[in-house]
Amino acid sequence: MFPARFDYVAARTVEEAIAAKATGDETRFLAGGQSLIPMMKTRLAVPAKLVDINRIPDLDGLERVDGHLRVGALVRHAQIVQSDLAFGAIASAAPWISDPLVRNLGTMCGSVAHCDPEGDWNSVLLATGADVVARGPNGERVISITEFVVDLFTNALADDEMVTEVRIPMPSGRAGGSYQKLERKVGDYATVAVAAHLELDADGAISKAGVALTAVAPVNRKVNAAEEVLVGSQPGEAVFAEAAEVAAHAAEPRDDVRGTSDWKRNVVRVFTRRALAAAAAQAQGS
Repeated sequence: MFPARFDYVAARTVEEAIAAKATGDETRFLAGGQSLIPMMKTRLAVPAKLVDINRIPDLDGLERVDGHLRVGALVRHAQIVQSDLAFGAIASAAPWISDPLVRNLGTMCGSVAHCDPEGDWNSVLLATGADVVARGPNGERVISITEFVVDLFTNALADDEMVTEVRIPMPSGRAGGSYQKLERKVGDYATVAVAAHLELDADGAISKAGVALTAVAPVNRKVNAAEEVLVGSQPGEAVFAEAAEVAAHAAEPRDDVRGTSDWKRNVVRVFTRRALAAAAAQAQGS
């Protein structure tokens, strides 16, 4: 199928893009288009207007600023794969994003705003405690990723706001992370995936933990109870297994052609242990 007819605006500034979005029509921003364009072709999305932001300068920055890794709205997945600035679960997840074509065109910010529960980045951001920066007519606001992800394909943006960047906090001490993903074939959506992030104190105990699940709940799910099990403990197989049981219990997988709910829940259990062990090994070696 072909997309329905739409108007097209090539914005040159963030302010111009926001003004075009605020006209009252069903308007969508276009960066990489790797989620939006397929939806338009199948008429699952029928915007009256597309606002192309690819010509806006200063949205393609990938840099460490004020204790954060700043990922601009036009930073492609492939840039993150190739960057020495990526760390922990971010560096681990980046090569798992779809296939080379999507990685070369798609953006982290676009994926984050899409809020697909089978998407990878929101789980990584939940595990690392990231923030989403939005700009609208009333200025800029910073939204915790835990508040940004609202529901299936639903985010916390106002109708006249756009995502301009994601901010991922840089650990101040020893830290590590991992993203474990099961996919049916290369480039597929996750059947099950787990993001883990650990930070260690001077005594080697876990001072901060993040665990989040992909594709086994209506939204990407942060498992606070598993994180509480980990914080204050020394890294080890026993505590990782306990956290993995909590994560498996928090999952809500469904039976489908990819597997049964019980099998997927067991994959959550196994992948959580693996992700935590990999994160701990990285932290201890840093």
